[in-house]
Amino acid sequence: MTATGTGTGPGPVPGTGIRLQAPAPGWSIEADVVVVGSGVAGLTAALRCAAAGRRTVVVTKARLDDGSTRWAQGGIAAALGDGDTPEQHLADTLVAGAGLCDEAAVRTLVTEGPDAVHRLIRTGARFDTAPGSDEIALTREGGHHRRRIAHAGGDATGAEISRALVEAVRAAGLRTVENALVLDLLTDPDGHTSGVTLHVMGEGQHDGVGAVHAPSVVLATGGMGQVFSATTNPAVSTGDGVALALRAGAEISDLEFVQFHPTVLYLGPEAEGQQPLISEAVRGEGAHLVDADGTRFMVGQHELAELAPRDIVAKAIMRRAHEQGVEHMYLDGRHFGAQMWETRFPTILAACRSHGIDPVTEPIPVAPAAHYASGGVRTDLRGRTTVPGLYACGEVACTGVHGANRLASNSLLEGLVFAERIAADIAEGPAPASATHPDPALTPAPATDPAPASAPRTTLPLLAPETRTAVQRTMTAGAGVLRSAGSLAHAAAELDRLHREATEASAGTTHKAPEPGVEAWEATNLLCVARVLVAAAQRRAETRGCHWREDHPDRDDASWRRHFRITLDADRALTLHTTATADFPPTTAP
Repeated sequence: MTATGTGTGPGPVPGTGIRLQAPAPGWSIEADVVVVGSGVAGLTAALRCAAAGRRTVVVTKARLDDGSTRWAQGGIAAALGDGDTPEQHLADTLVAGAGLCDEAAVRTLVTEGPDAVHRLIRTGARFDTAPGSDEIALTREGGHHRRRIAHAGGDATGAEISRALVEAVRAAGLRTVENALVLDLLTDPDGHTSGVTLHVMGEGQHDGVGAVHAPSVVLATGGMGQVFSATTNPAVSTGDGVALALRAGAEISDLEFVQFHPTVLYLGPEAEGQQPLISEAVRGEGAHLVDADGTRFMVGQHELAELAPRDIVAKAIMRRAHEQGVEHMYLDGRHFGAQMWETRFPTILAACRSHGIDPVTEPIPVAPAAHYASGGVRTDLRGRTTVPGLYACGEVACTGVHGANRLASNSLLEGLVFAERIAADIAEGPAPASATHPDPALTPAPATDPAPASAPRTTLPLLAPETRTAVQRTMTAGAGVLRSAGSLAHAAAELDRLHREATEASAGTTHKAPEPGVEAWEATNLLCVARVLVAAAQRRAETRGCHWREDHPDRDDASWRRHFRITLDADRALTLHTTATADFPPTTAP
């Protein structure tokens, strides 16, 4: 895939006709809504849709409680404390977003956020309270000027939210399909969403490739951190939702803005896969970033020092490391004492000690690692994408809230608020024809996909599973924290080579093509999102937020205070259109 166009351009025609190579579906489920993903966004959307009387099916890649949400340590940000206001939360979010936030989306987030958190509490989530009080205990994280982060279990907020939502889903009796990798979007002859195909791994009521037929599909598949060698994301975060949306003809935006969490436990230069996160909340409670000599290098770099927005802290760590010819810095929280570590940060303490590091007596070695995708599938304020009937929320979506850099702990709130908005939009639509059949039915009938005549079906060449590591190392070296024209060109060339080899293997002109399967599908999805990210990063010739170009070190509002709208063409080429301003054009209403 190659970037082929610029300018404002027309909106995409839904449906590229491109599919992953996979067996035909052998079973199907009929529903009104299928939600793909089981984090805070997916389960909230599912619960609200079911409460509105829509037959809802949840599809998740692992177990219900195994997504990114449960790994969230810091908490959920909302203006809940005395003296705090949505306007103050808005201001901090806009600053972190470096000029590319959609202010209407941010205003929606911060004004609806407090009530959404209270609804989450009524669902069963239990947040930590201040000693001797029923008031929610609030802390600070990077970029926030006030204490507005609600947390649970000290540093286990995500796990508590996941527990509460999973219990609510089970209590409501929602149909769930676990251990299922979503493959492609199904569409009707008019290009409207009609469901998804999926592959269920392992044994159960159904396995192999099947389909869920539904006129509304909600993507809540999480992130794509596994596109890099080192990430805080779980193994399931392989960009499946973004890749599916691209193949379906949806627009992708802001994918170049990948947030690298500045303080991830450094396990050595060869460490790969999911790495232990050292939460922003540790710095929020007063831990200091220091170099090997014990010097606090963030002092004087930003008014908030260690609590500056994440892109600023990550850059400062990398600069200091390069100056000193080392691979990492240190986070010093020895002054907390053992009791605070054991009560406030028990999960982090255990993770560090499992790797032979005791934060009570020694500084923690830290370095940036891929953490969060600020961009994704472009949506409007109701979660609607540019493909009719396809919605997106959570990390897979680009709502415009995060701009060029996500403010700490805004992600859980974004998933919560926009999932509720999606459910409201679906509920306001016409009553489904299946309203008299409350339970989704499983049938052995093969699924059908009446694709539009304008989009003949083609299959995407599969990447061999063993090339996944090559994608990750290429992205880390060329499109990681530090980027330049040279590094990005090298990354683009390597990714093109992998794509070309897969195409040649598919055509039978070289070695044997890989068999369809989970590992090959994941590797193919990773290559797809990697090429989009690199294409956008090459085009954005400036430094903004968490996109850092060494050859263009300054922010350039005159040329680049705008977004890219990226689509995949039927010939598998990428097209980049540039918005005229920082505002997104409307999406196509479903």
